[in-house]
Amino acid sequence: MFDAQKLGDPVDPGLIKVGEVSLKGRVLLAPMAGVTDLIMRAMAERHGASATVSEMITGSGIIRGDRETQHRLRSDCRQPRLAPRAIQIAARDVRDIEIASQHAEASGADWIDINMGCPCKRVTGGMAGAALMRDLDQATALIVSARRAVKIPITLKMRLGWDENSINAPELARRAEGEGVSLITVHGRTRQQFYSGRADWRAIRHVKSAVRIPVVANGDCASIEDACTMLNASGADALMIGRAAIGRPWLVGDIAYFLSAGAQRESLSFEKRGSIVKEHLQGLVGMMGEAGLRHARKHLAAYVEHSFEATNEAIYKLKQKLITTASVNEAYDLIDVIFLGDYAEAAA
Repeated sequence: MFDAQKLGDPVDPGLIKVGEVSLKGRVLLAPMAGVTDLIMRAMAERHGASATVSEMITGSGIIRGDRETQHRLRSDCRQPRLAPRAIQIAARDVRDIEIASQHAEASGADWIDINMGCPCKRVTGGMAGAALMRDLDQATALIVSARRAVKIPITLKMRLGWDENSINAPELARRAEGEGVSLITVHGRTRQQFYSGRADWRAIRHVKSAVRIPVVANGDCASIEDACTMLNASGADALMIGRAAIGRPWLVGDIAYFLSAGAQRESLSFEKRGSIVKEHLQGLVGMMGEAGLRHARKHLAAYVEHSFEATNEAIYKLKQKLITTASVNEAYDLIDVIFLGDYAEAAA
């Protein structure tokens, strides 16, 4: 493992603000559809995330009364919180974004994040997400509509561009700032790259140079070392962690802590990790019923994979049982065997 103390003194970012909302740190949990459920966001917040952003919702989903949309919109934003909570919206139509923005505000969100970065075909095929980077006039119209529909701040998440021949993130960022957007997050890839290769952190610097509002760098940050390199390369004010936080929602807070204190926190014990895994599962089952166990499988697998060596055959077999069982009680028992048994003691 690298020596965190060799990375130098932490950078003092001052106070990052999203409109009138102040962030205590500079590392946010990214929105990931089907992944960053309410329970994961709450645990990331409890372990020190500077802010969390929900899975994306749509106005059309609200109008249809879509059950999944209601789960995603349910942010418990009115409950006591340790960090700000935002709701992300994907839209192509002006009316759609107005409806979604108003519902997000009514639910108690601290701000609304507009998705102009999702690369999946289901979203871009409907001319939303990253497809809006091919039509900056429509992208601007959506920003204006959201801004007029609510009183809370608006932020924007984008990619570098549609492809390598249309790197227009700086231009979109300038337009967004001009229409009152309070913060911009940039994933360091084009839409056509999806998640292949490595995110280009240096390219984000062009966006930072184009605007005066805070810029957040996103893409491939999986460690404290990555975070320091990413900040230096991008010039960004803050970072957003996505895939690397699956199976370790505490990572966001670990990195935020280091950037603030200049030292690493003590690693979580296997017992504590097991408690978090069971809490995550219990929360999903309580919120979604039987579907909660199925939804949890991606999380359960990731928790195990981040805690044990991939070559551990015994753990691999237990993990397979864990992610295929149809019994919640059996899942709890397997979590105890994995995180509280001899396997954990041997790995500690």
